[in-house]
Amino acid sequence: MTRRTSLILLLVVVAAMLASGWYWRSQQAGNRPAGAAAPSAAASAAPVALDLAPGDVLSLGRIELQRTLAVSGGLKAVNSAMVKAKVAGELQQLSVREGDSVRAGQVIGQIDAQDNQSRLRQAQESALAAKAQLDIAERSLANNQALVDQNFISRTALDTSIANANAARATLRSSQAAVELAAKAVGDAVLKAPINGVIAQRLVQPGERVALDARIVEVVDLSRLELEAAVAPEDVVELRVGQTALLHVDGLAAALPATVARINPSTQAGTRAVMAYLSLPGQSGLRQGLFANGRIELARAAVLAVPLTMVRVDQPQPYVLALEAGRVVQRTVALGQRGEAVFDTGSPATSAVELTRGVRAGDTLLRGGVGAVRAGTAARLVGR
Repeated sequence: MTRRTSLILLLVVVAAMLASGWYWRSQQAGNRPAGAAAPSAAASAAPVALDLAPGDVLSLGRIELQRTLAVSGGLKAVNSAMVKAKVAGELQQLSVREGDSVRAGQVIGQIDAQDNQSRLRQAQESALAAKAQLDIAERSLANNQALVDQNFISRTALDTSIANANAARATLRSSQAAVELAAKAVGDAVLKAPINGVIAQRLVQPGERVALDARIVEVVDLSRLELEAAVAPEDVVELRVGQTALLHVDGLAAALPATVARINPSTQAGTRAVMAYLSLPGQSGLRQGLFANGRIELARAAVLAVPLTMVRVDQPQPYVLALEAGRVVQRTVALGQRGEAVFDTGSPATSAVELTRGVRAGDTLLRGGVGAVRAGTAARLVGR
C-alpha cells in the first residue's frame, strides 16, 4: 500500500466520524420538544439534596437522663462459716460432701475422742476424791467446833480445821472445773453445722489426723448474697446506702435488682478503691463466686440530651449537625452530665450526654448513623 492510498483511507474515516456525530445531534434536536432550550452546563451541575429518613434525625427535647455508676465483681454469701477442729485427733467420720445441704446443729462428722474420754473419767474420779476429802474436812470442823464450845481444844485447832475445810472445798471446785473442760473436749469432738446452708468445701478426708483449728468443711448460706464491687475514690462521693441497681450475672438471662447495702469506711491498700456491697435477693441459680456487672442509679433529671454517638469530636470543640432551612449546619455545643436515656420507644437505654449550650429544644439534629456530612450540604426529610 502506497503512502497516498493510506492518506486517502484516513480522510475517509474522519469524514465518516463527522457524519455520524452530525446525525446524532440532529436526532437529539428532533426529539427535543418545540421551544425547549438545550441543557446548560450550570443546570447539569446542580447539587442533589441529601435524603434523610425519619430514623436519621432526632427532634431535640427534654428527656429523662439517668446518671449511673458501672460496677462489677464477684458474688459472696452474706453468711458463711468454716467448721474447724476444736480438738486434735483422727477424723473418724465425715458424712457430707460439696453441694450437700445442712441445718444448723446437724452432726456432720466425728473426731476420735478416746483420749478426751479418758481425761474426762480421770477428772470425774478426781472430783469424787475431792468430794470425799471435803466431807471429811467438814465433819472434822463440826467436831472441833463442838469441842471448842466445851473448851476441850484450843481456838487454834479450830482455825486449822476451818482452813482444811476451805482447802478441800477449793480442791473440789477445781476438780469439777476439770470435769467440765474434759466433757467439753469430748463434745467438741462431734462436728456440727453452725448455720443452715450448703457445703462449699470439704478439706479433710476420714482417717486423716487433724490439728487444733484445722479447717474441715465450709458452709455457705445462699439465701442472701452480696456483690463486692471496688469503686474508684472519685465515684464513691455520690454513692449512698439504699441506691438501686440492675445487675447481670453470668449464666442468668434476666437482670436482677440489687440495693447498696454497705459501703466500706476505708480504702484498700494499693488501689485506694472503696469496697461497696450490693445485696441481691436469693434466687435459684445464684452461686458464690459468680461474676456480675451492672449499674447503680445515682440520679435522674430531665435535660436536653442526645445519644453520645451524635456528638462529633473530630474538631477542637465538640459539635452536632442540625437540619435548618433545607441545609446541614454545624452547631458547636457544650457538654454537661453523662448517663443513659431511652430515645426511641421500645429501645433499650443508650449512652447519652447533656447539651448545655449551642442548641434549643425543637432543633432537628442528625444522628451519628448518617455518617460524615459537610456543613452546607443540601438535605431534606423524606418519608413519614
